[in-house]
Amino acid sequence: MSIELDATRPKWRQVAEILRARIADGTYPPGSRIPAVVTLSAEFGIALVTAQKVTRALRDEGLIRTEIGMGSYVTGLPPR
Repeated sequence: MSIELDATRPKWRQVAEILRARIADGTYPPGSRIPAVVTLSAEFGIALVTAQKVTRALRDEGLIRTEIGMGSYVTGLPPR
C-alpha cells in the first residue's frame, strides 16, 4: 500500500519532506539506515528515479550519507 501524494506538487519534494519529518521525530535517528530506493518506490508509489532524486536531495542537504552497496544512513537532524 502506498501513501497518497498531492498531484499538484512534485512527488520527490513531498517524499523528501516526509523523510525529513521522520528524521526529525526520531523514526530514523542519526546513524540509522533509511529505506532503500526500491522500498521508497513501493511505499510512496513513485518511480525508482524519483526515489533516487529524494535520496540525492537529502544527501545534498547533509541529512544522509550513502555507502555504495550498503545503503543510506542518517547523519543529522533537519534544521528547525
